[in-house]
Amino acid sequence: MISREIVEGSQVQGVDEVIAYSIDTANWGGSPSSVSAVVKQVSDGADVTTTVMNPNAPSVATDTITLSALDTLTEGEVYRVEVKFDISSDTFECFFYVHAEL
Repeated sequence: MISREIVEGSQVQGVDEVIAYSIDTANWGGSPSSVSAVVKQVSDGADVTTTVMNPNAPSVATDTITLSALDTLTEGEVYRVEVKFDISSDTFECFFYVHAEL
């Protein structure tokens, strides 16, 4: 069984950093389509996608999904990044956490 949390686990990102994360989908079968991403604050479950990932336009190259850059994070907050995608006739969703620090 494939874990929904990405292998790299939790990430740490400085509040002044701007990082576009990538996900290798080979373990799910590769060649993803219909990719979407949502970013939620763990503290209250609020959807903050438009604040911290704007624009939200993931791209695909072969088996790799590259998300739009995360920025404008709040110090001390933990974010859950959820990525949904289709491979063949199946829909998968994986996630990872980003811890924002000064």
